[in-house]
Amino acid sequence: MTPAELSRTVLHAVRRAVDAGELSVTVPERTVVAPPRPGGCGDYATNIALQLARQAGQPPQRVAQVLRPYLVDVDGVTDVVLTGPGFLNISLGGAAPAALVEEILGAGVRYGYADGPDGPDGPDGPDGPDGPDRPIVQLHCPHDLRAVVVAEVAARILRSQGVLVRATAEALDAEWTAVLGVRLDGAGPAPESLPVNVRPVPAPADPLPLGRDAARWALLHPAAHDRPRIGDEHLAQRESNPLFRARYAHARTRALARNAADLGFGAHPGPVTGTQELVAALADHPRVLAAAATHRAPDRLARHLVTVADAALPFLATVLPRGGEKPSAAHRARLALAEAAGTVLAGGLTLLGIDAPDHL
Repeated sequence: MTPAELSRTVLHAVRRAVDAGELSVTVPERTVVAPPRPGGCGDYATNIALQLARQAGQPPQRVAQVLRPYLVDVDGVTDVVLTGPGFLNISLGGAAPAALVEEILGAGVRYGYADGPDGPDGPDGPDGPDGPDRPIVQLHCPHDLRAVVVAEVAARILRSQGVLVRATAEALDAEWTAVLGVRLDGAGPAPESLPVNVRPVPAPADPLPLGRDAARWALLHPAAHDRPRIGDEHLAQRESNPLFRARYAHARTRALARNAADLGFGAHPGPVTGTQELVAALADHPRVLAAAATHRAPDRLARHLVTVADAALPFLATVLPRGGEKPSAAHRARLALAEAAGTVLAGGLTLLGIDAPDHL
């Protein structure tokens, strides 16, 4: 259940309470559900009871008590808890479905890839036995570093979706390959039938001094029509740097696996509550890859990795036992979800040609 669907569910609960004569209010057109604040619980919380209390002529807690039964009996809602002055904290069934975590861990960094081998050397590639019968997408870009990097990564993402691709540039500098690891399928003038079809806004400065990872991120994170910023902010080891957050979140998942092994337990997929935002981001990864391939837009993948990292980082602090607490099935399930998040981050960063370090 998405936040929008849950919001409609809350309003429907109000309407049912009004129809039953338990509340005398005008059903609002909209209400907001959001992750619980400190002191809350569950996956989402709503202040609808506080919003309606004055109109209902009842204390917010009483309004919340009236609404609770109408939410508890909704499919997909496992529990509703009242906290504070009248907040309704809602837990959703399948908040962290074990099947999704198992799918991610089973596929590894290829989670979200199209079924079957891909790339030029696979059985369906241009050099494989089935290659000649399949059309090849031709990407061609000018002699420009950003265009070359975007074309290379767009080709990788297309191949992840089972598409045969040939990426070429009008020219390719050896330094670009030496510093950024850029490699295309060819360089030189293209036939008239193949126009330049990858032409992002060029970088305003030389990104090579940033090094491979930061330079690639600086060129790939903005949309093609946006001018990239080339500066030391991409090297900063702090939360304001989205590249740092994505790589740090991955490194934290690897550290958790090592620490859990030291404590004598491993990951095992299972139900985990309070993780709807993270689970939604992980479940969305295949769609993001497909959209990035369709639109030749590596920036969509880069921004999605930041979304995954931002959803994962608060959760990662809850994975390991605390104090004298012994490892339990809940800890193993949380560790499995953390490893799934790390897997998605590693796979995405790899497609961008950026290192996903185990230590940072």
